[in-house]
Amino acid sequence: MDILVCIKRIPDVSGTITLDETGTDIDDSGLGHTTSAHEECAVELGIQTAAATGGTVTVLTLGPAEAVDQLRAAVGVGAKDGILIETEDPGAFGPEDIAQVIGDVIRDRADQGQSFDLVLLGNDAADTGDFQVGIRLAYDLDYPVLTGIQTLSATGGAASTSGGSGGAAAGSDGAGAVEAHGIGPAGTEVFSLDLPAVIAVQEGGVDPRYPSITGRMKAKKARIAEYLAPEPGAGNPRIGLELPPETASAVTILGEGPDAAGPLVDVLEEIGVVRK
Repeated sequence: MDILVCIKRIPDVSGTITLDETGTDIDDSGLGHTTSAHEECAVELGIQTAAATGGTVTVLTLGPAEAVDQLRAAVGVGAKDGILIETEDPGAFGPEDIAQVIGDVIRDRADQGQSFDLVLLGNDAADTGDFQVGIRLAYDLDYPVLTGIQTLSATGGAASTSGGSGGAAAGSDGAGAVEAHGIGPAGTEVFSLDLPAVIAVQEGGVDPRYPSITGRMKAKKARIAEYLAPEPGAGNPRIGLELPPETASAVTILGEGPDAAGPLVDVLEEIGVVRK
């Protein structure tokens, strides 16, 4: 099974988050970059599934030239190669544009003789919270789609959906099927999905692996195909982002020196650390 995993270069936020001057994106001018946890799990699921079926994993991203670092990181843990759709202004692309561009690349690769049985994405964008690309891509390709999936495995034959309420399926072209598991309102949901298909992955089902020294060396030499992103058609419809209000921390001074002993014991009794 040959699998395409779509990832996104996002700011590595570990401290205070600030917005850029437009208010529609995170100011990443002083930040490093990484891949979201959802997409790390999608890469891991792709690698596991490809290994079990004798297939390969290709990773794709839309972003600046520097996004090749995220592609090579995925190659370092087991992907075969990467595809960079280069643009210096990824924020100008809304979910509709991104889905269209990815779909065009998939069709171009098919014309060149490389077809993907399964397309995996993160369930949503970790930096902007967009939940749309996977579903829009599936509609563009006329593929069945599932969202919120945590684990999956290849099953071989044609399938139909079963159990749960969170997905959609369509007819198969004979490429096989997968069984996918996700967590829904009523518990675990199980789906059988015909291929080719699109699946949006939610973190929690697998643990992403770390690259080995051999993997890092392989990643440096891996082939990265490059496409020039077209001008966005629909554009980014995002009006703006809002930062949550800062919560002020409160400190209670129990006393100083021996005078603090009594109040401290009272607090420990109150929270159940010691018994009265």
